[in-house]
Amino acid sequence: MKDIEGKDVEIDLFRNSKYLIIFVLFMIVVTIIPSTQAQAAAGNHAVNTWSQKLDSLLRDEPDLQGAIAGISIRNASDGKIVYDHQGDIRLRPASNMKLLTAAAALNVLGEDYTFSTEIYLDGQMKKKTLKGNLYLKGKGDPTLMKTDFDQMAKILKKQGIAKIEGNVIGDDSWFDDIRYSKDLPWSDETTYYGAQISALTASPTTDFDAGAVKVEVKPVDRVGDRPMIKISPKTDYIKIINRAVTVNKDGKKKITIEREHGKNTIAINGTIPITAKEVTEWPAVWDTSLYALTLFKQAMKENDIKLEGEIKKGLVPETAKIIHTHHSMPLSELLVPFMKLSNNTHAEILTKEMGKEAAGEGSWKTGLTVLKTELAKFGADANSMVLRDGSGISHVTSVQANQISQLLFAVQKEKWFSVYLNALPISGEQEKMTGGSLRYRMKTQELKGKVMAKTGTLSSVSSLSGYIETKSGQRLIFSILLNNLLDEEKGKRIEDKIVSIIANQ
Repeated sequence: MKDIEGKDVEIDLFRNSKYLIIFVLFMIVVTIIPSTQAQAAAGNHAVNTWSQKLDSLLRDEPDLQGAIAGISIRNASDGKIVYDHQGDIRLRPASNMKLLTAAAALNVLGEDYTFSTEIYLDGQMKKKTLKGNLYLKGKGDPTLMKTDFDQMAKILKKQGIAKIEGNVIGDDSWFDDIRYSKDLPWSDETTYYGAQISALTASPTTDFDAGAVKVEVKPVDRVGDRPMIKISPKTDYIKIINRAVTVNKDGKKKITIEREHGKNTIAINGTIPITAKEVTEWPAVWDTSLYALTLFKQAMKENDIKLEGEIKKGLVPETAKIIHTHHSMPLSELLVPFMKLSNNTHAEILTKEMGKEAAGEGSWKTGLTVLKTELAKFGADANSMVLRDGSGISHVTSVQANQISQLLFAVQKEKWFSVYLNALPISGEQEKMTGGSLRYRMKTQELKGKVMAKTGTLSSVSSLSGYIETKSGQRLIFSILLNNLLDEEKGKRIEDKIVSIIANQ
């Protein structure tokens, strides 16, 4: 009986111990799980906070009513999308298209690639006289300036050429003869950002706006007189019609500088106050090849090389002998003015040059085919895009924010990535070739120097895509495409708000 009772007690104790263990384990689980869930919830709350702010902004922003926004945000470390708002909708990227073109050009051409310009002789030299023609063959260099032509003329002089009995002939056949991209509006043809694309061209300043001249209008000291006009480079290739008037200091500053379509006549109209700063514009010229030849002829004259013939366009014959090759800066350096200042002519020249280098044809058709091939190497689906040019000036070109952010993620592994990143505008940095098109934006302490991104602007379009260092020290990739805006300048304000939200996470 006692044994039985004693056994019963032992069994009860065993049962009680088992229940106690279960109870303890249950309490541990009950305690740990809520704690873990709380921690996860805190992390999710942080994400939800900034994503919810973005959602609210996109929903409530009055300047986005009736517009379309495509936004893609990725982790730079693993490429994972952390925010997506219509990221797969094709939208006009404006100059964000240059992000694609620059990456493809670095892959196809290489960061050390240079553009060349060649000088040939076809004839005999007798007593410092060339009895024949001299040829200038362009191969796409967008950085040629009057100073470069001066240097070429000096080299000719050192080689004993004092007189040319024949002609100076420009060969621009390295590219095809189509001067404008398919969708460029005729109204843009007279502007520096819509200049003709030729294998032989020239730039007025170190901004390298190939195919354009710089025109400055300055007031003079007497009211009623015509203002002073300065053209860079100084050339008689352009005819100026000055109808502007200097007015008193309280008068209106309203100057227009317009080139007549299909001609090289620039009309200057309006008024400029006597105390006002100069007005500057960069009109594109008509026939950029002949423009470059004119500057070359001028340089030869200034270096006492007499030309008895004329300047015209043609092809270098097989019998000609090359005597000098001029090289541009490497692509790694050219990318800085290209991307920082958003240079359209550079984008289109690079597009044609990719076609020439990879497939033997310097055309938009071939260049864009090469571009699409390169984009696939970065994991971007070029077949889902509509690509019509290299600069994004087309209103038909359309890409997705998710595709741009994918490209920006993939290029980080490329050996040339530091060159690519260095070429992007930096927020709030006022030096022109550092801040570029972002030098007057995002100047607050939280954003200055933290955003490296490409801007883009077209009528009704604004875009911004690149990299950002957040408050927590994380690098994120973002792409913002805003279309159908009533005011694209207000789009930039919206972009800055979006970037500020991202930065503060």
